Amino acid sequence: MTTARTPIRHGAAQRLAGLAEEALGGPLPVRLRTWDGSETGPADAPVVVVRSRRALRRLLWQPGELGLAQAYVTGEIDVEGDLAQGLRAMWAAMRERGLHAPRFSAADWPRLVAEAVRLGAVGPRLSAPVSQARLRGGLHSKARDRAAISHHYDLSNDFYRLLLDETMAYSCGYWTGAESEVSPADAQRAKLELICRKLDLAPGARLLDIGCGWGSLTLYAAQEHKAQVTAVTLAREQAAYVRQQVRERRLEQRVEVVCQDYRDITGSAFDAVATVEMGEHVGDDEYPAFAAALHRLVRPRGRVLVQQMSRGATAPGGGAFIEAYIAPDMHMRPMGETVGLLEAAGLEVRSVESLREHYVRTINVWHRTLEERWDDFVHLVGEETARVWRLYLVGGALAFEERRMGVDQFLAVRAKATGDSGLTGAEAAGWYRHLGER
Repeated sequence: MTTARTPIRHGAAQRLAGLAEEALGGPLPVRLRTWDGSETGPADAPVVVVRSRRALRRLLWQPGELGLAQAYVTGEIDVEGDLAQGLRAMWAAMRERGLHAPRFSAADWPRLVAEAVRLGAVGPRLSAPVSQARLRGGLHSKARDRAAISHHYDLSNDFYRLLLDETMAYSCGYWTGAESEVSPADAQRAKLELICRKLDLAPGARLLDIGCGWGSLTLYAAQEHKAQVTAVTLAREQAAYVRQQVRERRLEQRVEVVCQDYRDITGSAFDAVATVEMGEHVGDDEYPAFAAALHRLVRPRGRVLVQQMSRGATAPGGGAFIEAYIAPDMHMRPMGETVGLLEAAGLEVRSVESLREHYVRTINVWHRTLEERWDDFVHLVGEETARVWRLYLVGGALAFEERRMGVDQFLAVRAKATGDSGLTGAEAAGWYRHLGER
């Protein structure tokens, strides 16, 4: 005779769910499974698996997003099925049910510690995962900024070559049609062409590309528009890659690659200046000086294009996970504040274009590549770093999808003292004509 298995009614999952619901202010929108086999929560919801008591120890020492991220990247917590669906359910619950970040008062701690003892989660603080950034020095000092950039962009050129398309553009593409009609590389080339048109690049024009990445704009402007480009990056791996591409494409007479801080650029009177998704790394206090440098570096009637991510005034950083693992010291601001800072520096902002939906599609392509070539990524950088990127890409796409983050192109001009900008009101109509058909 067989006996039906008695369900675990007071296992770790039930205890943990009770604590989580109290901390969040409402019922969990996910199903929870713990190391002892117990489960609780909606049967049709994404399943969060707590594989180890070490995850609880991390959350005890580091409640909130960072503790959860540490447990996820180490594999102590996982999500069965679609990670995006799980994160989407959590964000929807926070909006619709009024859930909030964990809140504990001093009076709560004795009971929390007692429950942690019962769950076997008490112990010394665990070391942060090796993939977490460890920066020293004053905020946005040159040495610290170099270390912050190196943490993310010097992961290895092989990694980014595997993740990105042939353009090696690590920024939002511009999708001119359905994904079945437009390849990721085509979307990036359309973005690069749009930038060049907005900057009105002509053969021989002097372009300064600040934060050039792997040279997508630099190489495109030099090849397709015959511009004279000075490319600047803090990342040594990027500089080495761009120099190699310059040699292979025989562009030595048109491109100079400089590995330095933007604050050390000594040139001036450039016809155009572009900075694509670099301004987020400048810092809040330093941005007025950055905008002033853009004004100083471009000639009168010269143009400046800034492509930059934005965020609401109440959450200007990238979030605890992003700032610890991806972009340390990042600062984003609402779109309107960036307009004000550029104009305060003496630039006249002539066009602002939101690319938010374009970034959802761009990041989804990168994420699909990561999943399809997961074993290759793990072999190259290890499973922990691969999990960091999975969480980063899934969370990033969702943030743009739900308008918690944005990305915008700002076109500005350094007008003459007489007000002469060199632009006409009708010019913008030509920026988009036959875009993507080159």
